[in-house]
Amino acid sequence: MELGLYTFGERTLDPELGRPPTAEERLKRLLEEAELAEQAGLALFAVGEHHREDYAVSAPAVVLAAMASRTRRIRLASAVVVLSSDDPIRVFQQFATLDLLSGGRAELWVGRGSFVESFPLFGYDLRDYEALFEEKLALLLKIREEEKVYWPGGRFTKPIPGLGVYPRPRQNPLPVWVAAGGSLESAVRAGRLGLPLVLAIIAGTPKRFLPFVELYRKTAREHGHTPRLTLAAHGFLAEDDAEAFRLAAPAFLAVMNKIGRERGWRPLDLSYFAWSRGLEGADFIGDPLRVAEKALYWYELFRPERFVLQLSVGTLPHAKVLRAIELLGGEVLPRVQRALATPPAAG
Repeated sequence: MELGLYTFGERTLDPELGRPPTAEERLKRLLEEAELAEQAGLALFAVGEHHREDYAVSAPAVVLAAMASRTRRIRLASAVVVLSSDDPIRVFQQFATLDLLSGGRAELWVGRGSFVESFPLFGYDLRDYEALFEEKLALLLKIREEEKVYWPGGRFTKPIPGLGVYPRPRQNPLPVWVAAGGSLESAVRAGRLGLPLVLAIIAGTPKRFLPFVELYRKTAREHGHTPRLTLAAHGFLAEDDAEAFRLAAPAFLAVMNKIGRERGWRPLDLSYFAWSRGLEGADFIGDPLRVAEKALYWYELFRPERFVLQLSVGTLPHAKVLRAIELLGGEVLPRVQRALATPPAAG
């Protein structure tokens, strides 16, 4: 199982600065985090798209291209591109370009978007939320498959009469993953199309997602495809288990409760996060031993090919975040690799 990181470039209150980092400051920090993630031996760094003041990344391909110029091995992904409110032709061109610049390290993760600011911003109707994604994903896959694209058009896309879409990526095909939050329709779609799946588990207990993963794998195999799964979760690490919780919980609470007020969720408190960092919860907050044990528990449940953490959900001191990356790569990754390489004891 590979380990990696994902982020949206959050811009909430920095406890050291006494203010949120500027977008410029946050983007510079992201480049440092990606460089360090590679040095720490992590497999992937993913950057997601938002269109609101409290996040710095609205153009993932641009940020990932900057990371490509400062790294050599780590894979670079979008987490996610909100395909429903974007142009599939331009998205493909951007990530094909990223793939060429990075020497074949790009991955395009697409989704419908858990935040909806991009829909009114680009003139789309939220009532078309599902139909937009379905049609634009079909066009994206058509572009990936054919250099000269014949497309009849649809409700949201214009006909393409055998025109070329360039540049073509170094990887053939360009990896396209579907990211989902647990809707059964998403599991069926990804399985039917033979696309690898990124499943975000950010609240509650992970076991409730087992039927979703089983449906995805069953559907993929029924359509002659090999399923591939990445799990995504929230987390933070420190050498000391109590310190990790003390640093992370207030920042996590601030972000999750802000989102919760927007969406009508019940408020979360410290007792929730104390429970959530246990085995049956969704958060990976603690020392390397706790995080490694929980990663292995999730592996036993889901058998994913990858596991990626969002470090962190709210703004934390930059030096602490860098140290968390070092601990994930330097201590958690070897523990996980050793455990998975060890054959089970004879029973």
